[in-house]
Amino acid sequence: MSDIVHVAVAVIIDDSDRVCIGFRHENLHQGGLWEFPGGKVEQGETIEEALVREIKEELNLDVRQSRPLITISHHYQEGNKSVVLHVRKVISYQGKATGVEGQQIKWVSIPELSEHDFPAANTAIVKALQLPDRYLITGKFSDNNDFISKLADALNHGIKLVQIRLNGSDLNESVKTQSLFENAVMLCRRSGVLIMLNISPDLVDTLDLSAIDFDGFHVDSRTLNLLSTGDLQISSKGKLLSASCHNRVELIHAVELRADFAVLSPVQKTQSHPDAQAIGWDGFSTMIEGLPMPVYALGGVCEDDIETAWQHSGQGIAAISAFWK
Repeated sequence: MSDIVHVAVAVIIDDSDRVCIGFRHENLHQGGLWEFPGGKVEQGETIEEALVREIKEELNLDVRQSRPLITISHHYQEGNKSVVLHVRKVISYQGKATGVEGQQIKWVSIPELSEHDFPAANTAIVKALQLPDRYLITGKFSDNNDFISKLADALNHGIKLVQIRLNGSDLNESVKTQSLFENAVMLCRRSGVLIMLNISPDLVDTLDLSAIDFDGFHVDSRTLNLLSTGDLQISSKGKLLSASCHNRVELIHAVELRADFAVLSPVQKTQSHPDAQAIGWDGFSTMIEGLPMPVYALGGVCEDDIETAWQHSGQGIAAISAFWK
């Protein structure tokens, strides 16, 4: 049984939205790979104290303020080593970064992170950085024009991740499904928005997905529970995968399916599902603890809850009513 090493990790972003990464010396564990700066939490230290110390020692930067980004548990078969990465996003710092320990450092844009080789445990950090803190799930609408109007309003308020959710009950004679998707995607693309499709099975055969430029699929918990690791090859086709989950078992299954992110609900009571037992913020934090995957809080949440989600290691919030006006 290996000992668990707790590590404080810093995601430091400069005024040009570039991230500071360093190159691990070849003689170290996971050497020859890029990494986010940080180091082991010493006995008696808090995560924040360890972060401040390590960043001063490694980069000669003074961390002034940071907030939780994600907490990841990972086991390296090589060396039988288990780590828990307590990742914090540095909000403010002073100084100019230098490789105090002789390591190569550089600043790269968030999209460029995918072009660098990181230790496996860092993969979820890259995903968390590439996702926004608000996830819109489309809701009820009367016709195509109403859908596009509500979507445009959400995008004008800064939404950068959209789940276009549609099933048979949403349709009527005035809804032209293929046209709705194509126009919605065109609108999202003009705003640089990531698009996830959540389409009920009865609609899939009616759509020409090759004509829709989308980023990935979202599956509900029922579909998630029917899938096995051999059923889905989303990532190999260059598409993202996200999943709706309601408990730890479903979250772990989403990880096994290599989902890029998930939503967990209901965090709080909702009018749409009044009989569903809310898990609460502490329950949310416990269920996502250590998962190598960003998770959004869903259910009874609004923009004012984003910082609360961060403090409980969530990516942010997912919502319908808060964003779909």
